[in-house]
Amino acid sequence: MTPMPRRRRLLKSAALIGALPLLRLARAQTPLRIALPSPGTAGSVWRPMLERLRVADLPALQWTVSDPGKMQVQLIAGSLDVGFFGPIGLAALRARGNDILLFGPGTHNHSVWLVKADSPYQRPADLIGHKIATQPETAETYQQARTAASLAGLDLKRDFQVLHGSPLANVALFERGDVDAVIVLEPTATRLVAQGARQIGRVGDMWRQASGDASDPFLVGLAAQRSWLDANRQTATRLARAFAQANAAITRQPDVLREIHAEIGIKAQEKAALDLVAGRMRDTYSSRWDPDVWRGMDRQIAAAVSVGILDQQARTSPVYDGVALS
Repeated sequence: MTPMPRRRRLLKSAALIGALPLLRLARAQTPLRIALPSPGTAGSVWRPMLERLRVADLPALQWTVSDPGKMQVQLIAGSLDVGFFGPIGLAALRARGNDILLFGPGTHNHSVWLVKADSPYQRPADLIGHKIATQPETAETYQQARTAASLAGLDLKRDFQVLHGSPLANVALFERGDVDAVIVLEPTATRLVAQGARQIGRVGDMWRQASGDASDPFLVGLAAQRSWLDANRQTATRLARAFAQANAAITRQPDVLREIHAEIGIKAQEKAALDLVAGRMRDTYSSRWDPDVWRGMDRQIAAAVSVGILDQQARTSPVYDGVALS
């Protein structure tokens, strides 16, 4: 006869073995916690686009509100699985010991320089000595704008009076006339142009002209802790592929942006903006994740180092995972 303690151990082991399939199922059904892009930004299209496409193998997603300035803390703490980063800012973070990697597409740089319709300024260089509103110094948008301007012979810190603030604060300064120009992203740029603002420059154009690259620089993409990627490689690839499909769908049929205008912050009564948005934002979204894209990011980081925005240490390791989408 089996002693009672041993029998209990056997029964407990059998129960645990029987529960394994249920545990695996529970893990498989656990939603992936992904940062929810701020309303009214270019990234706010992803949630409605992914819902429309109904990608068969897309992981269950839990869209999570995240402060862009604290995203790396949330990733490290484990309260967020996937966020969005740009190559220059991520290179700086990695140089400080944060093991976060880009693993999928997002957006190309779509920031523009705007002035009022009656402004005498025709190009960014005309604004030397004048006030410009743009995002905080740590924002990828500003870092890429500064890099591109430096390659074009302009120093945003030295040559201009730069006021750093949130997108809403910067638009308010611009509309009140407190600054002479504003560097903004889509779709805010489209809304301002529709109201009469005049575009005098694109950061992407400045980068291509100075660097010789054929495409606009990579702005932000999917990113996660290396440990999470190692443990969830198939899930990460499925997510990256779904984002690539959503972005490619927008490029093929940009009029879909008119249909989801509310999600990107354009109101139904903003008829002029709705007429402009498809043409202006068609090329905003990146759908490739391959060596050409990674080499472009390497050049962006090298340029940021060359103009003193990043330390040489930021070039010591790639900011991307190196796993191409087929």
